[in-house]
Amino acid sequence: MTDLLSLYRTMVRIRAFEDAAEVASQGGVAAWGHAASEQPALVRGPLHLSTGQEAVAAGVCAHLKPTDLLTSTHRGHGHTLAKGADPTRMMCELFGRASGYNGGKGGSMHIADFSVGMLGANGVVAAGLPIAVGAAQGLKIRGLHAIAVCFFGDGAINRGPFMEALNWAVIYHLPVLFVCEDNHISATTDSSTMTAGPGASARAIALGLPAVQVDGTDVRAVSDAAATLIREVRNGSGPRLLHALTDRHKGHVSVDPGSYRDPEAVAAALARDGIARTRAQLIAQGHAAQVEQIERDAQAEIDAVVATATAAPLPDRSAAYTDIQNTGAGVWQ
Repeated sequence: MTDLLSLYRTMVRIRAFEDAAEVASQGGVAAWGHAASEQPALVRGPLHLSTGQEAVAAGVCAHLKPTDLLTSTHRGHGHTLAKGADPTRMMCELFGRASGYNGGKGGSMHIADFSVGMLGANGVVAAGLPIAVGAAQGLKIRGLHAIAVCFFGDGAINRGPFMEALNWAVIYHLPVLFVCEDNHISATTDSSTMTAGPGASARAIALGLPAVQVDGTDVRAVSDAAATLIREVRNGSGPRLLHALTDRHKGHVSVDPGSYRDPEAVAAALARDGIARTRAQLIAQGHAAQVEQIERDAQAEIDAVVATATAAPLPDRSAAYTDIQNTGAGVWQ
């Protein structure tokens, strides 16, 4: 059983990272935890936050090994951190710095770290599903005792790659865990208005793929369910699906106020906040001092991350000509 303090530590680190990135995208680091700043935004391009969904990333990734492979979504900072990636290199990438994971050229939606099994976030909805299935098939062919995990949102189940990926995984009995982060909203639209039937778990079961639905704001429930499903996948039982019902606290992107959302629904989501819930549980168990230390450590860590990323150099202009295909010679540079 995974320690609740450890799960809380992961959740708080993710929240601290997302909060800092959000402020940096809106007007500079001076506003981190304080009043708004007049500095220019340090994050270039869209920034999709996973604020409110931390329990899913923490609960699932707690049971993964560095050799396990993971694909993510455009809302993937939490998954990447929980899988063990370096927050400084992540923030540098968001800031467009040369020391970022993609040399400052990929931005928020393309962070990857193969050294910890993170195959990458993806700006295309549902694109991570077939990538994870391909990775799982590769693991099976090579006879490796590792699994693939794929995070995706409820909006992705209405795109073709969802059914194609699940069908392929079942047919070939692949070692892959599908994790649906069902936050009830697809970009700016209530998912219930555009999704027929009960959702991801029902569609998986219809294909003969066992699925478990869980409260995605309860990190212990997520962790326990993920532990069972991951053990089954790792032991050769074939693919599984975890359907985590969670909440997205913010708008579609960091500069989106989300005014199109029902205020009562947003208030209810905030009241279900997984971090606040876990904090209260730990304090009730007598861990107030440890909780406060975890929060201080996370704040200090991300403050240092932001300072390092702010001071890091931008890519040299010559970098624009690397990591591209030379169509004349037909080789990769």
